[in-house]
Amino acid sequence: MEIGKLKNDELEKYVFKNLNIKRHEVLISGGTGVDTAVLDFQNDLIVASTDPITGASKNIGSLAIDISVNDVCSKGAEPVGVLITALLPPSAKIEDLEKIIIDCNEASKKLNLDIIGGHTEVTDVVNKIVLSTTVIGRVSKDNIPKIQNIKLGDIICVSKSIGLEGTSIIYHDMPEIRNILTSEDREIVENLQQEISVKDEAMLAVKHHVKHMHDITEGGIYGALWETSKAIKKGISIDKREIPILKATEKIADFYKIDPYKLISSGSMIMIFDKSDYLEFKEEANNKNIEVTLIGEVTDSNDALVFDGKSTFKLKDPDPDELYRVIK
Repeated sequence: MEIGKLKNDELEKYVFKNLNIKRHEVLISGGTGVDTAVLDFQNDLIVASTDPITGASKNIGSLAIDISVNDVCSKGAEPVGVLITALLPPSAKIEDLEKIIIDCNEASKKLNLDIIGGHTEVTDVVNKIVLSTTVIGRVSKDNIPKIQNIKLGDIICVSKSIGLEGTSIIYHDMPEIRNILTSEDREIVENLQQEISVKDEAMLAVKHHVKHMHDITEGGIYGALWETSKAIKKGISIDKREIPILKATEKIADFYKIDPYKLISSGSMIMIFDKSDYLEFKEEANNKNIEVTLIGEVTDSNDALVFDGKSTFKLKDPDPDELYRVIK
């Protein structure tokens, strides 16, 4: 491909024709000669978040959508529109871009999200396709999690299992790992891409008065727990033995000698509830086949502490994610 912005006829043929605008909040979306989107949110609060995809090479379209949507959902917001920036190396093919756009559009449809604009450019600054997504969502003032209401003894739980995104990326980008997994492991990991979104549990948590949510991304569960303690300005006590993890994730971590508790974990959300609200939330989550696990509670210390069955250790500011020790 030629370096520079995509030609208008390429945008029309490979990008715009693969997008569908359906949400009533979207008054104007991006298009040829149109560089801005216009949204009408009336009286709701606006929540926005942006993220790049740099560690994966497969399924980056749906990953790019999910990770930014997850950030917006952590504030109890319903995702409305997404802006996508695609930087392509000269070695890329226009069909590669079209495949990614179709993947993004399919992921967006599942989340009731509109792709409302973005930017596409071929540049020799990158050596593989880089996507960056910015999601805009809406939430009423009544539904946004009230972090100021967190108190000692509140429940800390996580959804699904940790390490889902890292496990999926390693599995698809490092084919040699498949030899150490059983057929049952492979079947589970093949479908992990469908588990990366946390929208369902986040919207359900809002209904049950969740006080704080944090999606588990780079730095893994340990990094996210440390960040949670800093965000709520309180201590937390976690039982490592209760943290849910797939056998396939453990096997992959053992093979590459990495710590799965420090592995990127989009698809799992940390949530803090009052005890009574948590019990009601868990019951409804179970009825909807959403896995939720209690792993700890809010304490009166200033630290994020983890008990592993033998001793207790203090979490610290996370190092670079373990994924980068595998995918280089």
